Amino acid sequence: MKQEINASYKDLGAVCDAIRYKTVNDAVEYLEQAREMHIAVPYKRHNRHMGFRHELHGKKGKYPQKAAREVSIVLQNAIANARNKGFDESSMVVLHAAANKTHIERRYPSKGSISWGRGMYGRGSTMHSDLEYAKVEIGIAEKDKVMQLKSRDSKKAISKRLREREPKAPEAKGASKEKPKDNKK
Repeated sequence: MKQEINASYKDLGAVCDAIRYKTVNDAVEYLEQAREMHIAVPYKRHNRHMGFRHELHGKKGKYPQKAAREVSIVLQNAIANARNKGFDESSMVVLHAAANKTHIERRYPSKGSISWGRGMYGRGSTMHSDLEYAKVEIGIAEKDKVMQLKSRDSKKAISKRLREREPKAPEAKGASKEKPKDNKK
């Protein structure tokens, strides 16, 4: 995990969504191509007023070079850590990839740069911009472990769905709903 990245957390999140559940080699190749602007990254959220890309078959996306570089650095560190733990690089999969905003530094323009006619003294100025920091988390697991987790989760989900669908036993018509009395004295 890399703390305090000065990059857009929206871009970081889109890049993390794009590499999640890919093999490590595919993820590294994808990030390299995204940095060189050969592949557009699809944006599922935060895509208002964004252009459609023919590479994404009509879906919205763009080329976040800085975010791809930062995620690539974190991914390389995660791969090195996994190698030290004895994982086989050919069977590693990116199981978890996420970006979160850590904190925001409020920045205001100087008192001398007042936008004339706006009625504010710099705080509401068009020159106002905050500095936002983010963190990136990447988790790697071996493919066998991922398949075990998926199969276990799917079994639980299937059994839960079956329990929800089971019809309750219908009551007989005309039968009283009172409990039978015990004749114990």
